[in-house]
Amino acid sequence: MTVRLWFVALVVSAFPTIVCAQNWPTKPIRFIIAQPPGGQNDVQARIIGLKLAEIWGQLVVFDNRAGAGGAIGFEIAAQAPNDGYTLAMGSISTLAVIPSMPRKPRYNPLMDFVPVSLVSTSPYVVTLHPSVPARNLKELVALAKAKPGSLSYASSGTATGIHLTTELFKMIAGIDMVHVPYKGGAPATTDLIGGQVGVMFNNVITAVPHVKSGKLRALAVTTTKRSAALPEIPTAAEAGYAAAESSSWQGIVTRVGAGAAVVSRMHADLVKVLAMPEVRTPIINQGNDIVAGTPQDFSAFIRAEMDKWAKVIKTAGVRNE
Repeated sequence: MTVRLWFVALVVSAFPTIVCAQNWPTKPIRFIIAQPPGGQNDVQARIIGLKLAEIWGQLVVFDNRAGAGGAIGFEIAAQAPNDGYTLAMGSISTLAVIPSMPRKPRYNPLMDFVPVSLVSTSPYVVTLHPSVPARNLKELVALAKAKPGSLSYASSGTATGIHLTTELFKMIAGIDMVHVPYKGGAPATTDLIGGQVGVMFNNVITAVPHVKSGKLRALAVTTTKRSAALPEIPTAAEAGYAAAESSSWQGIVTRVGAGAAVVSRMHADLVKVLAMPEVRTPIINQGNDIVAGTPQDFSAFIRAEMDKWAKVIKTAGVRNE
């Protein structure tokens, strides 16, 4: 084939993709949320999705598929058509922790999905029942070392960000606490308030009202800077545990096969939406920092998080339920 004919063939073969990207979207978008209604991922997805629907002139259909820490929703998303009409709201659990567990889910975040953008990050808050006699992280560590295994900590389930962040802190601090997994952050927090468990590395949105009411005591946040939602609470780094840095995070992905041009359009419109005050304000009020990086940035971030948590899982001997 001559160079000229090869070039013509290349242009012709690419033309349907170009036309598809220019016309996209021409039908409703399915937005899979791997958590139940009312949670942080759900709230953010709906705020963002409604604005994207306005820009795209197409309905965005929210599809909550909760269960197994988010694995069920992402297994469903991985089986969706790869035509650029399915989005999924991912998190530290669904895109980094669960895929790094010994028993793998029926999806691979690096092979089944294309990152669109990281959306937000937020710290975990080290919270205690007031009966636990510790006023800061060093006192909590000293208490746990004095009575190994006497303290219990709650999580929103095995292989969730809360679970693995606590295991990371245990490793760094050299302490032993007993893991009590729950089916979600809400029941875990309820038992923490009731004193059935003593410690929880909780999400900001869940912890703040109970800290402010005095039902829980906050010792630290796990990010490198203080949280605007709890500005008086020090970071783990300030307390001498910088290596315990960990963030809860959310980001949007689509199915592999959507095409670079469509992903680029999704990303550009998502960045526009995340700059809108009516979108930023409620997300920030949840205790989040908004991030609107490139798909390439998000891809590198997911890989780094998978590597990080795979090491914690192996060292701590975490197993699937």
